[in-house]
Amino acid sequence: MLTVRTPKEVLQLARDKEARMLDLRFVDLPGLWQHVTFPITQLSEKTFEDGFGFDGSSIRGWQAISESDMLIVPDPNTAVMDPFTDIPTLVMIANVVDPVTKQHYERDPRWIAQKAEQYLRYTDIGDAAFFGPEAEFFIFDNISFDQSHNYGFYYIDAEEGRWNSSRKRDNLGYRPRYKEGYFPVPPTDHHQNIRSEMVTTMQDCGLDIECHHHEVATGGQGEIDQKYGPLVSAADNLMIYKYVVRNVAFRYGHTATFMPKPLWDDNGSGMHVHQSIWKQGKTLFAGEQYAGLSETALYYIGGLLKHAPALVAFCAPTTNSYKRLVPGFEAPVNLAYSRRNRSAACRIPMYSSEPNSKRVEFRPPDPSANPYLAFAAMLMAGLDGIQHQIDPGEPLDKDIYDLSPEEMRQVPSLPSSLDGALQALERDHEFLTRQDVFTEEVIETWMDYKMQNEVDAVRQRPHPYEFALYYDI
Repeated sequence: MLTVRTPKEVLQLARDKEARMLDLRFVDLPGLWQHVTFPITQLSEKTFEDGFGFDGSSIRGWQAISESDMLIVPDPNTAVMDPFTDIPTLVMIANVVDPVTKQHYERDPRWIAQKAEQYLRYTDIGDAAFFGPEAEFFIFDNISFDQSHNYGFYYIDAEEGRWNSSRKRDNLGYRPRYKEGYFPVPPTDHHQNIRSEMVTTMQDCGLDIECHHHEVATGGQGEIDQKYGPLVSAADNLMIYKYVVRNVAFRYGHTATFMPKPLWDDNGSGMHVHQSIWKQGKTLFAGEQYAGLSETALYYIGGLLKHAPALVAFCAPTTNSYKRLVPGFEAPVNLAYSRRNRSAACRIPMYSSEPNSKRVEFRPPDPSANPYLAFAAMLMAGLDGIQHQIDPGEPLDKDIYDLSPEEMRQVPSLPSSLDGALQALERDHEFLTRQDVFTEEVIETWMDYKMQNEVDAVRQRPHPYEFALYYDI
């Protein structure tokens, strides 16, 4: 929910809530919130212009040590009281600024998202892009993991895990079966009360929540749906969403993860992203074409599908993401669109015939994504589709499993690994660089960071299952 506040109104909010601390937050390149806290006496109207200094050299993917001084400037529209601190603390999301030039820092993901919104208005196609992410997550009792030269392991414990049916204690038998966790009532749904507390906390933070429910997987998979919003605001809200989910779970003695595929042989966590473009208060996506869409919406889909192999470098940005995006397991890997087929990358929801509800749902993303970068990249791909009138082809309304091998070969698919997605991004990123929304330097930094710190790091290490496969070979 976007609340417009002046600096003076933020100062009044701090007084009304008796805030003692000011917490400023910003997001690093991979997508984690960072923060620094000041006594509330440090906050003044001048703060919203001058900001606060900090060392950017230790933030992942940011400055070199020789140019480390940075400024964080709070956005007054993001002011909210932290629901988890013992000392009353006012929180604001900040933009990152170069202290010398006073210009926005080009590697600040939030600035990239803001530039994407500016680019939309520059094209005159529309004046607002609305995004509605559906981020799934798991709630576990405990997680252990470690990796060294001579060992590597992880161990997940969840009271709701089907594998725990042989527990001698704390086992009352109510556990969802594998892939059958969708919508069971308590006590099979163990986390009804936890998710309800997450919802009320999110509402206290200004988020507009529509519903919550158990998801398909066992092991405590859940989803909380929030109302769509303008691109940057939707990304801000997703950061608050993830913060609340983790902290409420922690308060209950559990641990929550947005890792896409923590459990083998069960459903992973996706983040389907609903999106539409509006102009002067009217949607541009409703029309008389397929599934009630406009020609503009179909071109937008064409852009998403054309650039999807490169998009997933930002939208499914971890090596673990591709444990979820596996062909043949109802994963949205097929580069097609449909109003019914959930294995298609783009789906058109048909819950309502109301024109304002017309939107495109892009299904490959997962919640490990940095929302500012992912949303910006999707918008740029869709706009490219509109600008170049990219035909998305025929819809894929058949059951994917009824297609012949010859028909399947006609349906392109996503890369099967993060390495493949990064290679696709290297080949296809001109659509991202228009008006310097994504600079060449940011894209190169992203590819280098992901290859060195994730792709190469994972493929150099033996996998535990390789011992089962090959130890006696």
